[in-house]
Amino acid sequence: MTPGGGHATVPVDLRLYGLLDVGVCGGDAEHLARMAAEAAAGGCTLLQYREKTIANARATVARLRRIHEALAGTGVPLLMNDRVDLALAAGLEGVHLGQEDMHPADARHLLGRDAIIGLTVKSAAQADELYRLPVDYACIGGVFATTSKNNPDPPVGLDGLNRIVFRARLARGAGLPVGAIAGIDRSNAAATIGAGADGVALISALFGTGRDVEARARDLRGVVDGALAARGAA
Repeated sequence: MTPGGGHATVPVDLRLYGLLDVGVCGGDAEHLARMAAEAAAGGCTLLQYREKTIANARATVARLRRIHEALAGTGVPLLMNDRVDLALAAGLEGVHLGQEDMHPADARHLLGRDAIIGLTVKSAAQADELYRLPVDYACIGGVFATTSKNNPDPPVGLDGLNRIVFRARLARGAGLPVGAIAGIDRSNAAATIGAGADGVALISALFGTGRDVEARARDLRGVVDGALAARGAA
């Protein structure tokens, strides 16, 4: 990664965005690496590692490197949630930031123009700000209720998702991929795409059991691709 401004040079594919959350998946590096490889084989287009409370940064970097190694040759980028320093240390493709994390402009300066930088957007007002932020995608959440994350804000629902997507596109145009997160599974993924999302971010629906990850990913990818085709966005 080289310092600089702008955006990642390769468009981000958000269709099936898997989140390896240690609260759901556990912290065993080999288990996480296996699930990541299976998710990529099944059609995941982007992966993120999420560990909200990091007691041992060295251990986390070691896990990140092992997961990244398992994804070598798949073409699926691995992002770190929140922590720009750990993404940089582990040599990942980028980072996903919340509204209270490092400012995207500072992250871009540190990670360079080739890194992927994503941002959580929870409201129309935050979507309006996308026009001036050097991010490569936005992820709107939470759409539905979820037990995977303690979220004090009420779910925006499909109508709220549609409104925020509209504002995001006004701010940055159709070229900015916009995903959706929280409580999304096979039962509502197609409706989420129909409401305007370019992809869905999944935790429990993909990794919750720790088994059959490749088959789950393949099935979910088919649902997403079918919904995008129906919307005319494939």
